[in-house]
Amino acid sequence: LDQLVESGGGSVQAGGSLRLSCSASKDSYSSSCMAWFRQAPGKERVGVASIYTSGGSTYYADSVKGRFSISRDNAKSTVYLQMNSLKPEDADRYYCAKNTFTACKWAAEAGTEGAAVVEFWGKGAQVTISS
Repeated sequence: LDQLVESGGGSVQAGGSLRLSCSASKDSYSSSCMAWFRQAPGKERVGVASIYTSGGSTYYADSVKGRFSISRDNAKSTVYLQMNSLKPEDADRYYCAKNTFTACKWAAEAGTEGAAVVEFWGKGAQVTISS
């Protein structure tokens, strides 16, 4: 059963940090592309970061480069999104996703179009930022 479960969302002040976790079923996780997207109310989902679980190559949207870091723990079938220097505009619902393997870079860098290569989604984790 393909399943992604996010955790770690919450509320933080601007300038602070949060770490999101995405726990995947083993079959979903193995040799795949995993990604994080975010979505504001009434807007489309936008790619944030992606990672190949086997080789570890990572990709980022320009808006988060230098502030966010995606990583993985293969032993736990878990992907993380470390978010630092958070800004009010980072407040969104964050979704973990399994992506089409050959479109991993696209998922992170193509804005709203990256969602087209997602195979399935987690339910999301809310991130709230106070200024």
